Amino acid sequence: MKYNSGMTIDAYQKALAEKKANPVDWWHSCAARIKQCEPDINAWESLAEGPPSLNSDSTDKPLFGVPVGIKDILDTASFPTSWGTKGYLRSQASLLDAALVTLLQELGALVMGKTVSTEFAYFTPGKTKNPHDLSRTPGGSSSGSAAAVAARMVPLTFGTQTAGSIIRPASYCGVFGFKPTFNTLSTSGVKSFAPSLDTLGWYANYIEDICTAFSALTRAGKISPRNDLTGVRVGINSLPGSMTMSADVKNAIAEAQSALEQAGAEIVPLVLDDSYEKLVEQQKIVMAYEAAQTLGSEYSTLSEHLGPELVALIQDGQSISYTRYREAMLATASAQQTISAIFNSQADVILAASSTGEAPQGLDFTGDPVYCRAWTLLGVPCINLPISHGMSGMPVGVQLIADRWQDQQLLEIAYTLMPKNSSQHE
Repeated sequence: MKYNSGMTIDAYQKALAEKKANPVDWWHSCAARIKQCEPDINAWESLAEGPPSLNSDSTDKPLFGVPVGIKDILDTASFPTSWGTKGYLRSQASLLDAALVTLLQELGALVMGKTVSTEFAYFTPGKTKNPHDLSRTPGGSSSGSAAAVAARMVPLTFGTQTAGSIIRPASYCGVFGFKPTFNTLSTSGVKSFAPSLDTLGWYANYIEDICTAFSALTRAGKISPRNDLTGVRVGINSLPGSMTMSADVKNAIAEAQSALEQAGAEIVPLVLDDSYEKLVEQQKIVMAYEAAQTLGSEYSTLSEHLGPELVALIQDGQSISYTRYREAMLATASAQQTISAIFNSQADVILAASSTGEAPQGLDFTGDPVYCRAWTLLGVPCINLPISHGMSGMPVGVQLIADRWQDQQLLEIAYTLMPKNSSQHE
């Protein structure tokens, strides 16, 4: 059995149940793929030497035998953690795994290793390259997680989003990237950056695997596609709307709109007032203010090692008054209420840009998360759909967005729109 053949998690579980696969088959297939691709892509910070032992009586676990990658800002008892610091700060294996890692192992998943993160999950890039074009960034901060899935090294990886760190790399690398509602998964054992924003999410090549992971991790029911999208109202609005949108992104949104309409969805007018435009800047305020506190010790003792982007953010955060921070948080709370009313009365989901276009050339810049900031601040679930390509042939995704705690509805709609084998690099 080869991972490249298009095996999904559910299909693997069926093969195991029918004794057509062994519990470590997928592991060894992924290990071979990593050996082939990793020297060029550099998606991994550390790798397991071999598969952990498995209890063959546990085949009823929903992620049994599934290799996964863990972003290198999560604590792990079997791997060191370097938080994307390129070695100037590195821990030994932690005494305890992060809550997510423990949960994954309880569900039967096999941790393949730690994927590369930008420095403390901010803008200073790591070593990872975009699998579609090694001269381009994979995005950040969950660089290695997105690239490892795009290169088919593993079927499932985990990352975090504080601004656009799941959705943007997913768009650049042409994979599904899902950021659930804020606080869906515990961030215990995850290096904090901005606690009001930090959200765990995951990547996969298939929408089925995104849905399977959600059901397993949350103990929600199985998510299945609908017959069509008749009755689904889709509003189109990217924040900020004042920015000039690239031709590639306009084309991606047009392709997604056409696909939604063909599936039976209704495109509805959606006008958001100026208060939503301001959310982009308010996200920056919240992120800087909180990062200046959570990374205070690192800044105090390691400032000569920190990347200039992170130093500038922390210094900016130190200059932000409590009054300004409180205003941003109150504006967020108000916007969360009004956007819920809009979702209830006008649209079931919103179609929006995931990124400003194709992955930028070069490895010194991970791209601009501008189209993700407002949605992250609102805490709403978002999924990148790998639906289009830009003028250079690189992936360009779009995101579907739903109201808080409407993750299952969002995934049902995405599943209906993007059936199996819809990944960009089949």
